[in-house]
Amino acid sequence: METVDRTAPAAVIVAIDGPAGTGKSSTSKAVAARLGLGYLDTGAQYRAITWWMLSNGIDVRDASAVADAAGKPVIVSGTDPAAPAITVDGADAAGPIRSQEVTGAVSAVSAVPEVRTLITDLQRSIAKEAPAGIVVEGRDIGSTVLPDADLKIFLTASPEVRAARRSGELKGKDAADLAATQAALAARDAADSSRKTSPLAKAEDAVEVDTSLLNLDQVVEAVVALIEEKRAAK
Repeated sequence: METVDRTAPAAVIVAIDGPAGTGKSSTSKAVAARLGLGYLDTGAQYRAITWWMLSNGIDVRDASAVADAAGKPVIVSGTDPAAPAITVDGADAAGPIRSQEVTGAVSAVSAVPEVRTLITDLQRSIAKEAPAGIVVEGRDIGSTVLPDADLKIFLTASPEVRAARRSGELKGKDAADLAATQAALAARDAADSSRKTSPLAKAEDAVEVDTSLLNLDQVVEAVVALIEEKRAAK
């Protein structure tokens, strides 16, 4: 009698990096959901610790104060791509961490070495415990957090497209608003790329995917194909 091969697909750890506005979050969640993998938004963890600092009166411009307080909050990240929850000291932080105040302070907080060490350790433990594999997205995943990831992908896009996406629409946006958004993204890129600890960088063995002329479905298809190829080779 012919037997049916019910072997589960090989578990894979996928690192997806890139600057804001390239489609990292949407792509990573969609890919993880489609392939039955876990999902981790590492940027949300840095936003979470930043939100805690602001909520507890820590001067985020004082690196020493941030370093001293870094170990106090308890951050828990869910890995369900359909509902990626995050809590701080047991409180739901998914909404508060997206505020403009947090957005303006997260680069300063995430540049503190003590913060990056703590969050990096947390990210590695989550990735290690994912039974079927996981898609981890951020800015230094392939280069620093998970240098042994099975697959590393670096998403890029033109400054104009990134600004339009960040503003929430590709057409009809006021030119001044788009210019301001593009300037803000450039400033964030500069801060993330120039920090001494774990800067935004493309890992040497990462596959670069330019999303400028691709819609979300096309990007997801490209990434899924890369993962399936990697799974087949394991």
